Amino acid sequence: MNRQVKILLVDDNEDSLVALEAILRPLQQRLFKARSGQEAMKLMLRYEFAVVLLDVLMPGMDGFETATHIKRLDQTRDVPIIFLTGTEPSYGAAFRGYAVGAVDYLTKPFDPWVLRSKVAVFIELFRKTAVLVEQTTLLAQLVRDHEALGDFARRLGGVESRLEGLAGAVSGDEGLRETVKELADQVAAMQAAFDAVSSPAGEVRAVDG
Repeated sequence: MNRQVKILLVDDNEDSLVALEAILRPLQQRLFKARSGQEAMKLMLRYEFAVVLLDVLMPGMDGFETATHIKRLDQTRDVPIIFLTGTEPSYGAAFRGYAVGAVDYLTKPFDPWVLRSKVAVFIELFRKTAVLVEQTTLLAQLVRDHEALGDFARRLGGVESRLEGLAGAVSGDEGLRETVKELADQVAAMQAAFDAVSSPAGEVRAVDG
């Protein structure tokens, strides 16, 4: 089952936020709303979003300035931004939007199906990226574990060799020799168990006799 991702809606107009929420609700994701650029930045520093839908015309910190702040921070710079604007489309405004790092620029009123499909693409991209990060982390851990196991195997082999040498050195003391031999047998059993666990899956061993 695909886990829910977070989507940030930024608009100073409450009706616009309600409309965006209605359009995106069928995607069944977690929707966060911000009514200013400052509020959007606080949320972005607290949560990880798959995409931001950002209104251009807002009092105080407008959409362009908000996007600039988003792209300056390492924590948020890779979050896709879709600009939404109620003004007449112009080459200059769209160019400025792309220049500050937006991936798309839509003019209101927009087709709800188009917006929903665009957001769905970024949801899927976010999920696939998250899976890739998890797999990379797991692989790195497996490599570290394999190296640690290899070091343990080398140490175990060294202990076994020392015990074998010690058994020969104390041949005059039967009790001590038996104790050393028992330790050597235990270490040998651990080595055999370790070899069985660490051998490649499905490996076929030859059996004498």
